[in-house]
Amino acid sequence: MNLIRCTENPVIRAEDVAPSRPDFRVLGAFNAGVAQIGEDIILLLRVAEAPVSDCADEVLIPRLDEANSAVIVERYDKNDPSYDFSDSRFVVRDGRVVMLTSLSHLRVARSKDGIYFDIEPQPVLFPEQALEAWGIEDPRVTQIGDMYYITYSSVSARGVGVGLAETRDFRTFVRRGLMLAPENKDVMIFPEKINGKFYALHRPVPKSFGAPEMWIAESPDLMHWGNHRFLMGLSEEGWDSARMGGGAVPIRSDRGWLVLYHGADSKHRYCMGAALLDLENPAKVIARSRVPVLEPEAAYEVNGFFGKVVFSCGAILLDQTIRMYYGAADEVMALVDIPLEEIYRTLL
Repeated sequence: MNLIRCTENPVIRAEDVAPSRPDFRVLGAFNAGVAQIGEDIILLLRVAEAPVSDCADEVLIPRLDEANSAVIVERYDKNDPSYDFSDSRFVVRDGRVVMLTSLSHLRVARSKDGIYFDIEPQPVLFPEQALEAWGIEDPRVTQIGDMYYITYSSVSARGVGVGLAETRDFRTFVRRGLMLAPENKDVMIFPEKINGKFYALHRPVPKSFGAPEMWIAESPDLMHWGNHRFLMGLSEEGWDSARMGGGAVPIRSDRGWLVLYHGADSKHRYCMGAALLDLENPAKVIARSRVPVLEPEAAYEVNGFFGKVVFSCGAILLDQTIRMYYGAADEVMALVDIPLEEIYRTLL
Protein backbone atom coordinates (compact mmCIF):
# COMPACT_ATOMS: atom_id res chain seq x y z
CA MET A 1 0.00 0.00 0.00
CA ASN A 2 1.18 3.49 -0.88
CA LEU A 3 0.29 5.06 2.44
CA ILE A 4 2.10 7.66 4.53
CA ARG A 5 2.23 7.27 8.29
CA CYS A 6 2.82 10.62 10.01
CA THR A 7 6.46 11.07 10.96
CA GLU A 8 5.29 12.42 14.34
CA ASN A 9 3.43 9.21 15.21
CA PRO A 10 2.23 8.57 17.79
CA VAL A 11 0.64 12.04 17.74
CA ILE A 12 -0.82 11.48 21.24
CA ARG A 13 0.69 9.20 23.89
CA ALA A 14 -0.62 8.17 27.29
CA GLU A 15 1.96 10.37 29.01
CA ASP A 16 0.61 13.42 27.15
CA VAL A 17 -2.70 13.17 29.02
CA ALA A 18 -3.20 14.29 32.62
CA PRO A 19 -5.15 11.81 34.77
CA SER A 20 -8.58 12.95 35.94
CA ARG A 21 -7.54 12.52 39.59
CA PRO A 22 -4.15 12.36 41.33
CA ASP A 23 -4.39 8.74 42.46
CA PHE A 24 -4.99 7.48 38.91
CA ARG A 25 -2.62 6.96 35.99
CA VAL A 26 -3.44 7.08 32.28
CA LEU A 27 -2.98 3.72 30.54
CA GLY A 28 -3.94 4.89 27.08
CA ALA A 29 -5.37 7.68 24.93
CA PHE A 30 -6.71 6.06 21.78
CA ASN A 31 -9.70 5.22 19.51
CA ALA A 32 -10.71 8.86 19.08
CA GLY A 33 -13.70 10.20 17.21
CA VAL A 34 -12.77 12.95 14.74
CA ALA A 35 -14.45 16.22 13.78
CA GLN A 36 -13.69 19.52 12.11
CA ILE A 37 -15.06 22.68 13.70
CA GLY A 38 -13.99 25.94 12.15
CA GLU A 39 -10.23 25.74 11.63
CA ASP A 40 -9.77 23.14 14.36
CA ILE A 41 -9.38 19.39 14.10
CA ILE A 42 -10.99 17.78 17.13
CA LEU A 43 -10.07 14.40 18.53
CA LEU A 44 -12.54 13.07 21.07
CA LEU A 45 -10.19 10.69 22.84
CA ARG A 46 -10.98 7.58 24.76
CA VAL A 47 -8.83 7.92 27.88
CA ALA A 48 -8.39 4.74 29.92
CA GLU A 49 -7.27 5.21 33.55
CA ALA A 50 -6.49 2.92 36.45
CA PRO A 51 -5.82 3.47 40.14
CA VAL A 52 -2.20 3.50 41.25
CA SER A 53 -1.34 0.63 43.60
CA ASP A 54 1.70 0.31 45.86
CA CYS A 55 1.11 -3.41 46.45
CA ALA A 56 2.22 -6.03 43.91
CA ASP A 57 -0.24 -8.62 45.22
CA GLU A 58 -3.41 -6.65 44.64
CA VAL A 59 -5.51 -5.50 41.71
CA LEU A 60 -7.42 -2.25 42.02
CA ILE A 61 -10.77 -2.03 40.24
CA PRO A 62 -12.28 1.40 39.48
CA ARG A 63 -16.01 1.69 38.87
CA LEU A 64 -18.88 4.09 39.25
CA ASP A 65 -20.82 3.74 42.50
CA GLU A 66 -24.39 3.89 41.20
CA ALA A 67 -25.73 5.15 44.52
CA ASN A 68 -23.91 8.49 44.46
CA SER A 69 -22.44 8.69 40.93
CA ALA A 70 -18.89 8.78 42.32
CA VAL A 71 -15.95 6.61 41.28
CA ILE A 72 -14.87 4.10 43.89
CA VAL A 73 -11.87 1.75 43.97
CA GLU A 74 -12.17 -1.89 45.06
CA ARG A 75 -9.21 -4.06 46.06
CA TYR A 76 -8.75 -7.69 45.03
CA ASP A 77 -6.07 -10.14 46.11
CA LYS A 78 -4.11 -11.53 43.14
CA ASN A 79 -3.71 -14.78 45.07
CA ASP A 80 -7.46 -15.35 45.34
CA PRO A 81 -8.00 -18.58 43.31
CA SER A 82 -11.63 -17.74 42.54
CA TYR A 83 -10.52 -15.00 40.12
CA ASP A 84 -8.42 -15.09 36.96
CA PHE A 85 -6.12 -12.06 36.66
CA SER A 86 -4.06 -13.33 33.71
CA ASP A 87 -5.33 -10.67 31.27
CA SER A 88 -4.41 -7.19 32.48
CA ARG A 89 -7.53 -5.69 30.90
CA PHE A 90 -10.13 -7.47 33.01
CA VAL A 91 -10.88 -9.93 35.81
CA VAL A 92 -12.55 -13.26 35.05
CA ARG A 93 -14.59 -15.50 37.31
CA ASP A 94 -16.14 -18.81 36.23
CA GLY A 95 -15.10 -18.07 32.66
CA ARG A 96 -16.88 -14.70 32.51
CA VAL A 97 -15.53 -11.15 32.65
CA VAL A 98 -16.81 -9.69 35.91
CA MET A 99 -14.71 -6.51 36.18
CA LEU A 100 -12.57 -4.19 34.07
CA THR A 101 -9.24 -3.03 35.47
CA SER A 102 -9.56 0.46 33.96
CA LEU A 103 -12.25 3.10 33.59
CA SER A 104 -12.56 5.08 30.36
CA HIS A 105 -13.90 8.57 29.72
CA LEU A 106 -13.87 10.97 26.77
CA ARG A 107 -11.45 13.90 26.48
CA VAL A 108 -11.11 16.66 23.85
CA ALA A 109 -7.87 17.41 21.99
CA ARG A 110 -7.67 20.35 19.53
CA SER A 111 -5.28 21.07 16.70
CA LYS A 112 -4.81 23.66 13.95
CA ASP A 113 -2.68 21.43 11.73
CA GLY A 114 -4.12 18.02 12.58
CA ILE A 115 -0.78 16.79 13.92
CA TYR A 116 0.07 18.70 17.11
CA PHE A 117 -2.75 18.63 19.65
CA ASP A 118 -3.60 20.54 22.82
CA ILE A 119 -5.33 18.14 25.20
CA GLU A 120 -7.85 19.44 27.69
CA PRO A 121 -6.95 18.69 31.32
CA GLN A 122 -10.32 17.18 32.32
CA PRO A 123 -12.94 14.85 30.81
CA VAL A 124 -15.81 16.27 28.79
CA LEU A 125 -17.93 13.11 29.07
CA PHE A 126 -17.47 10.92 32.14
CA PRO A 127 -19.42 7.86 33.38
CA GLU A 128 -22.38 9.15 35.36
CA GLN A 129 -25.11 6.48 35.52
CA ALA A 130 -25.56 2.74 36.06
CA LEU A 131 -25.24 1.68 32.41
CA GLU A 132 -21.88 3.51 32.22
CA ALA A 133 -20.51 2.17 35.51
CA TRP A 134 -17.54 0.45 33.81
CA GLY A 135 -16.76 3.33 31.48
CA ILE A 136 -17.57 5.02 28.18
CA GLU A 137 -15.46 4.11 25.16
CA ASP A 138 -14.70 4.41 21.44
CA PRO A 139 -16.65 7.49 20.33
CA ARG A 140 -17.64 8.28 16.75
CA VAL A 141 -18.60 11.82 15.75
CA THR A 142 -21.04 12.68 12.96
CA GLN A 143 -21.69 16.26 11.85
CA ILE A 144 -25.19 17.01 10.57
CA GLY A 145 -25.73 20.74 10.03
CA ASP A 146 -24.14 22.58 12.93
CA MET A 147 -24.68 19.69 15.37
CA TYR A 148 -22.17 16.96 16.16
CA TYR A 149 -23.68 13.63 17.23
CA ILE A 150 -21.50 11.35 19.34
CA THR A 151 -22.09 7.62 19.63
CA TYR A 152 -20.07 5.70 22.20
CA SER A 153 -19.89 2.35 23.95
CA SER A 154 -21.64 2.42 27.31
CA VAL A 155 -20.11 -0.32 29.47
CA SER A 156 -21.50 -1.89 32.63
CA ALA A 157 -22.19 -5.26 34.24
CA ARG A 158 -25.31 -5.32 32.03
CA GLY A 159 -23.14 -5.46 28.92
CA VAL A 160 -22.06 -2.96 26.27
CA GLY A 161 -24.75 -0.66 24.89
CA VAL A 162 -24.59 2.47 22.76
CA GLY A 163 -24.88 5.96 24.21
CA LEU A 164 -25.76 9.10 22.24
CA ALA A 165 -24.71 12.66 22.99
CA GLU A 166 -24.60 15.90 21.01
CA THR A 167 -22.67 19.16 20.98
CA ARG A 168 -22.17 22.23 18.83
CA ASP A 169 -18.79 23.33 20.18
CA PHE A 170 -17.17 20.36 22.04
CA ARG A 171 -17.43 22.37 25.23
CA THR A 172 -21.07 21.83 26.20
CA PHE A 173 -22.63 18.40 25.71
CA VAL A 174 -26.17 17.04 25.98
CA ARG A 175 -26.67 13.33 26.60
CA ARG A 176 -29.57 11.62 24.84
CA GLY A 177 -29.43 8.33 26.73
CA LEU A 178 -29.02 4.79 25.43
CA MET A 179 -29.46 4.58 21.66
CA LEU A 180 -29.14 0.78 21.39
CA ALA A 181 -29.34 -1.77 24.19
CA PRO A 182 -26.64 -4.35 24.97
CA GLU A 183 -24.98 -6.17 23.43
CA ASN A 184 -24.05 -3.72 20.69
CA LYS A 185 -21.21 -1.39 19.76
CA ASP A 186 -19.24 0.18 16.89
CA VAL A 187 -22.12 2.48 15.97
CA MET A 188 -21.70 5.35 13.53
CA ILE A 189 -24.37 7.61 12.05
CA PHE A 190 -24.25 8.60 8.38
CA PRO A 191 -23.56 12.36 7.92
CA GLU A 192 -26.76 13.13 5.98
CA LYS A 193 -30.28 11.88 5.45
CA ILE A 194 -30.74 9.37 2.65
CA ASN A 195 -34.17 9.41 1.01
CA GLY A 196 -35.57 11.18 4.06
CA LYS A 197 -34.14 8.83 6.68
CA PHE A 198 -31.13 8.73 8.99
CA TYR A 199 -28.97 5.62 8.80
CA ALA A 200 -26.46 4.04 11.18
CA LEU A 201 -24.10 1.08 11.12
CA HIS A 202 -23.91 -1.11 14.20
CA ARG A 203 -22.43 -4.37 15.43
CA PRO A 204 -24.64 -6.60 17.60
CA VAL A 205 -22.88 -9.45 19.42
CA PRO A 206 -24.97 -12.64 19.36
CA LYS A 207 -24.51 -14.97 22.33
CA SER A 208 -26.41 -18.07 21.18
CA PHE A 209 -25.91 -18.20 17.42
CA GLY A 210 -24.25 -16.00 14.82
CA ALA A 211 -21.11 -13.89 14.87
CA PRO A 212 -20.04 -10.27 15.57
CA GLU A 213 -20.80 -8.76 12.15
CA MET A 214 -22.04 -5.46 10.70
CA TRP A 215 -25.68 -4.41 10.49
CA ILE A 216 -27.51 -1.28 9.35
CA ALA A 217 -30.54 0.49 10.83
CA GLU A 218 -32.64 3.55 10.01
CA SER A 219 -34.40 6.27 11.97
CA PRO A 220 -36.78 9.18 11.39
CA ASP A 221 -35.32 11.30 14.21
CA LEU A 222 -31.96 9.87 15.43
CA MET A 223 -33.66 8.59 18.59
CA HIS A 224 -35.85 5.72 17.40
CA TRP A 225 -34.04 3.06 15.37
CA GLY A 226 -35.57 0.20 13.42
CA ASN A 227 -35.61 -1.83 10.20
CA HIS A 228 -32.37 -3.47 11.34
CA ARG A 229 -30.75 -5.48 8.53
CA PHE A 230 -27.64 -7.60 8.20
CA LEU A 231 -25.06 -5.75 6.10
CA MET A 232 -21.74 -7.53 5.92
CA GLY A 233 -20.24 -10.68 7.45
CA LEU A 234 -16.94 -12.26 8.32
CA SER A 235 -14.65 -13.66 5.67
CA GLU A 236 -13.95 -17.40 5.74
CA GLU A 237 -10.29 -16.87 6.60
CA GLY A 238 -7.73 -14.12 6.93
CA TRP A 239 -7.61 -10.68 8.48
CA ASP A 240 -11.37 -10.18 9.12
CA SER A 241 -12.43 -13.77 9.85
CA ALA A 242 -13.01 -13.62 13.64
CA ARG A 243 -14.80 -10.32 14.25
CA MET A 244 -15.51 -7.05 12.49
CA GLY A 245 -17.21 -3.71 13.02
CA GLY A 246 -17.49 -0.20 11.67
CA GLY A 247 -14.61 2.19 12.17
CA ALA A 248 -14.83 5.74 10.83
CA VAL A 249 -18.08 7.54 10.07
CA PRO A 250 -19.02 6.82 6.41
CA ILE A 251 -17.60 9.28 3.87
CA ARG A 252 -19.49 10.21 0.69
CA SER A 253 -17.44 9.56 -2.46
CA ASP A 254 -18.24 9.52 -6.16
CA ARG A 255 -18.22 5.70 -6.04
CA GLY A 256 -20.45 5.26 -2.99
CA TRP A 257 -20.35 5.57 0.78
CA LEU A 258 -16.80 4.73 1.85
CA VAL A 259 -16.81 2.75 5.09
CA LEU A 260 -13.51 2.13 6.85
CA TYR A 261 -14.03 -0.87 9.11
CA HIS A 262 -11.93 -2.98 11.45
CA GLY A 263 -11.48 -6.71 11.31
CA ALA A 264 -9.63 -9.19 13.50
CA ASP A 265 -8.40 -12.73 13.03
CA SER A 266 -8.32 -15.62 15.49
CA LYS A 267 -5.05 -14.32 16.94
CA HIS A 268 -6.65 -10.95 17.85
CA ARG A 269 -4.66 -9.04 15.23
CA TYR A 270 -6.71 -5.99 14.23
CA CYS A 271 -6.48 -4.38 10.78
CA MET A 272 -8.47 -1.74 8.90
CA GLY A 273 -10.25 -2.41 5.64
CA ALA A 274 -12.84 -0.65 3.49
CA ALA A 275 -16.23 -1.19 1.91
CA LEU A 276 -18.35 0.77 -0.55
CA LEU A 277 -22.10 1.09 0.02
CA ASP A 278 -24.65 2.34 -2.49
CA LEU A 279 -25.27 6.09 -2.15
CA GLU A 280 -29.06 5.77 -2.42
CA ASN A 281 -29.40 2.42 -0.66
CA PRO A 282 -26.63 2.06 1.95
CA ALA A 283 -27.92 -1.42 2.86
CA LYS A 284 -26.39 -2.57 -0.46
CA VAL A 285 -22.68 -3.49 -0.40
CA ILE A 286 -20.96 -2.66 -3.69
CA ALA A 287 -17.47 -3.88 -2.77
CA ARG A 288 -15.21 -4.65 0.20
CA SER A 289 -11.50 -5.06 0.83
CA ARG A 290 -9.86 -8.36 -0.03
CA VAL A 291 -6.71 -7.25 1.81
CA PRO A 292 -6.27 -4.71 4.64
CA VAL A 293 -5.97 -1.01 3.96
CA LEU A 294 -3.86 -0.64 7.12
CA GLU A 295 -2.31 -3.38 9.24
CA PRO A 296 -0.15 -3.26 12.38
CA GLU A 297 3.47 -3.00 11.29
CA ALA A 298 5.06 0.01 13.04
CA ALA A 299 6.55 -0.51 16.49
CA TYR A 300 3.87 1.57 18.23
CA GLU A 301 1.18 -0.57 16.53
CA VAL A 302 2.75 -3.93 17.28
CA ASN A 303 3.85 -3.21 20.86
CA GLY A 304 1.75 -1.61 23.57
CA PHE A 305 -1.01 -2.24 26.06
CA PHE A 306 -2.69 -4.66 23.61
CA GLY A 307 -0.36 -5.15 20.68
CA LYS A 308 -0.92 -5.79 16.97
CA VAL A 309 -3.92 -3.47 16.81
CA VAL A 310 -4.87 -0.60 14.51
CA PHE A 311 -8.40 0.65 15.19
CA SER A 312 -9.92 3.79 13.69
CA CYS A 313 -12.99 5.67 14.92
CA GLY A 314 -12.63 8.66 12.57
CA ALA A 315 -11.22 9.96 9.31
CA ILE A 316 -11.49 13.05 7.13
CA LEU A 317 -11.30 13.52 3.37
CA LEU A 318 -8.53 15.84 2.17
CA ASP A 319 -9.03 16.28 -1.58
CA GLN A 320 -8.33 12.74 -2.89
CA THR A 321 -6.68 11.48 0.29
CA ILE A 322 -8.17 9.92 3.41
CA ARG A 323 -6.52 11.09 6.61
CA MET A 324 -7.31 8.37 9.09
CA TYR A 325 -6.75 8.81 12.80
CA TYR A 326 -6.44 5.53 14.64
CA GLY A 327 -5.69 3.95 17.96
CA ALA A 328 -2.56 1.80 18.00
CA ALA A 329 -2.03 -1.09 20.44
CA ASP A 330 -4.91 0.22 22.60
CA GLU A 331 -2.53 2.85 23.92
CA VAL A 332 -1.72 5.76 21.58
CA MET A 333 -3.15 7.82 18.71
CA ALA A 334 -1.59 7.89 15.26
CA LEU A 335 -2.53 9.14 11.80
CA VAL A 336 -1.97 7.94 8.27
CA ASP A 337 -2.70 9.48 4.86
CA ILE A 338 -4.01 7.04 2.26
CA PRO A 339 -4.85 8.05 -1.34
CA LEU A 340 -8.40 7.12 -2.28
CA GLU A 341 -7.15 5.21 -5.29
CA GLU A 342 -5.03 3.00 -3.02
CA ILE A 343 -8.12 2.15 -0.98
CA TYR A 344 -10.13 1.41 -4.12
CA ARG A 345 -7.45 -1.03 -5.25
CA THR A 346 -8.15 -3.25 -2.23
CA LEU A 347 -11.83 -3.66 -3.15
CA LEU A 348 -13.53 -6.62 -4.76
